[in-house]
Amino acid sequence: MSAYSLTKTRFKEGVWEGLLAADSGAPTPEITVDFDGRPVRGVTVTETTEPGRWAVEVPVPQEAICDGVQTFAIREAASDEVLGSFTLIAGEALGDDLRAEVSLLRAELDMLKRAFRRHCLETM
Repeated sequence: MSAYSLTKTRFKEGVWEGLLAADSGAPTPEITVDFDGRPVRGVTVTETTEPGRWAVEVPVPQEAICDGVQTFAIREAASDEVLGSFTLIAGEALGDDLRAEVSLLRAELDMLKRAFRRHCLETM
């Protein structure tokens, strides 16, 4: 389990914003965000005035703004643990659309596959 917790604060003008919290004295974490199996560029983690708190900003890439369901997975780089995620749905969306959940499950499955492959390599 990660020592960090992430809470969404807002999503405005194409930038997802959140607050990352940890015990005071914890080092500034390295955050990665994946979209469609690729890293998102321009992610920033900025220390706030409170110890153990950081503001996280994730700019939504232009190629993610399209019809369908787009899921972003936010991870702590050191442990590769998913801290949070957000989903964009554009175009015709159904009332009880499960595509966002399936997309998130795919992202988590990809993370598990990477961890399993890394484990297999380390135990050989």
